[in-house]
Amino acid sequence: MSVLAGIIFGFIVWFLMRYLVAGIYTVDQNERAVKTIFGRAERLTDATLDDPYTEYLRPEERERYRYPQVVVIPPGGPYFKWPWERIYKVSVATQTVNMALDLENPMANQGGTKLEAVTKDQLNIALEGQIRYRVYERNLYAYLWGVKNPIVHVMGYFISILRERIANFEAPQRAMTMDTAPMNGNVVASVSINDLRKNLRDLNELMDRECLSAAARYGIQFDASLITSIDAPPEVESALAAVNTAHNQVSSDISRAQAEADQKIVQSKRAVEIETLKAQAEVEPLMALARQLSDLKRIGGPEALRAYLRNVRLKLYNQAERVILEEQI
Repeated sequence: MSVLAGIIFGFIVWFLMRYLVAGIYTVDQNERAVKTIFGRAERLTDATLDDPYTEYLRPEERERYRYPQVVVIPPGGPYFKWPWERIYKVSVATQTVNMALDLENPMANQGGTKLEAVTKDQLNIALEGQIRYRVYERNLYAYLWGVKNPIVHVMGYFISILRERIANFEAPQRAMTMDTAPMNGNVVASVSINDLRKNLRDLNELMDRECLSAAARYGIQFDASLITSIDAPPEVESALAAVNTAHNQVSSDISRAQAEADQKIVQSKRAVEIETLKAQAEVEPLMALARQLSDLKRIGGPEALRAYLRNVRLKLYNQAERVILEEQI
């Protein structure tokens, strides 16, 4: 009897340790958890289509990515689960990964270091950079059960959009002013890789906007796209350097010509202002004299005006060495 009692006691202790004590769990601060009961996740009544991020889905995609909202267990604990329940923990911390990394084939893309793409003018380029992402807490069903490996899908989704945008990328048209507008006949044709290098920030922002729907598709939210460098093949790098040198030379000539033209315009405006002031200085005494004569005629009458003219004429006679008078017939 003592042996049987010991077996029963041991079974009870094993059962309590296996299914009761082991059922206690906690959730870390950077984690969220979802519980399933007999393989079915605890669901809420709301669907993910009510989430604000679904507005970035195209209308034909909305029904395809309709996922249920599940009950999310917040950080803390201890919590308890029954043996027929299972806990799925997910890290919601922001993670960074090289954009050239192929999770299914680490040797692809030059060992996961450079991502190849083709530009609008059929130039093969190599991209380096990272993407920053985190699991979207409000769409954990899509992350856990929507696709088999969500990060692989997200990487493929990101790379597909990036290659498509690079293949069709055009530099944004900046507003031209008198200072920035090129002179006629001196417009230099742009090269796509130069446009990409000059507009890396615009390209990164464009990728951020294009990937906003990833949260609704796969439960992963992009925080940033960080393309850091764009390299051309070595055989064309020298040709690009020559093109850039010629472009810089033309831009320098245009800037110098515009500066000289602006200087001449300023000098011309200044000369006009000086001559205008001189003319005004000569006209002003004559205008004042006209006003005085008008007042003299108005106050003293025509006789006063004739007397004034006679005095002026006498003064001129005193200063003149010779006077010629016209005989009136």
